[in-house]
Amino acid sequence: MHYDISFPHLGIHLEHVGKTISVFGFEIAYYGIIIGTAILLGFVIATSEAKRTGQDPESYLDMGMFGVVFGIIGARLYYVLFSWDMYKDNLLEILNIREGGLAIYGGVIAAVLTVIIAAKIKHLSAPQIFDTIALALLNGQMLGRWGNFFNREAFGGYTDSLFAMRLPIDAVRSSDVTEQMRAHIQMIDGVEYIQVHPTFLYESLWCCALLILLFAYRKHKKYEGELFLLYMFGYGLGRAWIEGLRTDQLLLPGIGLPVSQLLADVLVVTTGVLLVYLRKNHSRYSMLAKKSTGK
Repeated sequence: MHYDISFPHLGIHLEHVGKTISVFGFEIAYYGIIIGTAILLGFVIATSEAKRTGQDPESYLDMGMFGVVFGIIGARLYYVLFSWDMYKDNLLEILNIREGGLAIYGGVIAAVLTVIIAAKIKHLSAPQIFDTIALALLNGQMLGRWGNFFNREAFGGYTDSLFAMRLPIDAVRSSDVTEQMRAHIQMIDGVEYIQVHPTFLYESLWCCALLILLFAYRKHKKYEGELFLLYMFGYGLGRAWIEGLRTDQLLLPGIGLPVSQLLADVLVVTTGVLLVYLRKNHSRYSMLAKKSTGK
């Protein structure tokens, strides 16, 4: 297997990009290191935001532990559910996340359910919690996508655009290689290469831009929950486009439609309607939210 990754039109050529690093004889996947780093930074962002808004940062450490555990489980189950053919003959492989296979939508859904349950038990405001963790979640998505870079996955179809990424064909899953890619295979020094959209990079940059915008807007929000809705709307908008480029889409069984792209479309429409409605009725909404928490 060859381990180089290039962005030829940008003049970037990385000779050796491994999937793991050896620490005291143990192989640790870069994917895991990136996810772990994203989680730690997420805790820092959430607790800092809680402190800024007069909440108890300790409560976010407690909720965060459950959120992380159930978030990873949810992300894995979502991926496995829509990739069942890959796991049905080897169920133990479901437990192997070192090679990737975490779907962010599953993680977000699990995190949302965790927040709702925790808020109910602790008599806290779920919308306020959602706003507090919005930047942390977005940071996790921005950084987490770089795990796909090291695993050579979650890329798009053939392109010769400015950001085109060149990969050795023997370093990627054959199921992710399309006929169009094969028609444009390049032979360099006896090695076959494909050239693709680096969709992991597109999504990471999109999340970065969205993170900056929400960070600047957070002090100007009109009601609790607005920041989280803007995050979901903005992320869904980018994901709806980026998902359409990918060659490893998770498909709805029996229908064959890309489930993550459909979910992104639904997310954009739903949160868009809510944002418009609550923008006009945020005063009444805020009163109802306070009554629900007894404050």
